[in-house]
Amino acid sequence: MGPIRLMLTGAGVTEQQWRVLRVLAENGVMDPTALSEASCLLLPSLTRIVNYLEKQNLVTRARHQTDGRRFLLEITPLGNALIASNIPHSNEIYAALEKQFGPDKMEQLLDLLQDLSNIDLK
Repeated sequence: MGPIRLMLTGAGVTEQQWRVLRVLAENGVMDPTALSEASCLLLPSLTRIVNYLEKQNLVTRARHQTDGRRFLLEITPLGNALIASNIPHSNEIYAALEKQFGPDKMEQLLDLLQDLSNIDLK
């Protein structure tokens, strides 16, 4: 994670903030519960992260059209620009990891991490 953390520090975001922005960039508008699950963050943590990202104009929050108690989150153009400007570096880091670790092991690792994220301990 060292190279990733260095990249994110340069971008001015934390790992969790980056994860939220990436999920929103990839999925579009989401409700907090879906975003929480997709980004592997607890709702209280997500709330703090979204509040910060909203103040930085990286995400917006809007009331749900049919249920005024709910709201939806969306990445802003500034948030998309932050992602776009750092994706090349992120891809370089990933490629270097894959080169050292090997594509087969990397694929196995990603499969295992996906399996782990699907475990329901409730």
